[in-house]
Amino acid sequence: MFANTPEPPYYAVIFTSQRTEKDDEGYERTANLMVDRASKQEGFLGVESSRDKDGLGITVSYWDSLDAIKNWKENNSHKKVQEKGKNDWYSGYTTRICKVERDYTSI
Repeated sequence: MFANTPEPPYYAVIFTSQRTEKDDEGYERTANLMVDRASKQEGFLGVESSRDKDGLGITVSYWDSLDAIKNWKENNSHKKVQEKGKNDWYSGYTTRICKVERDYTSI
């Protein structure tokens, strides 16, 4: 499903990750919980996520400001899950933060 974002500008956090084979059920449950909690954060606009059969995933979350992104990164429950991800769920990851200047939609 496409995130329903406002007119630009806004920000995108692109999280690209490679999953390990550890704890698929716990990972899925926690990922859904984090989306739910992020959606309650001030400045959250939406999220889109996909993962292929080999474990490569891309999650893009959308935010109205850099401050909102910073506040989510520093959220206590999110910080705990970040550590779990580093230690157990990901063999590698990259986070990119971008300003969306334009977008085009055809649905």
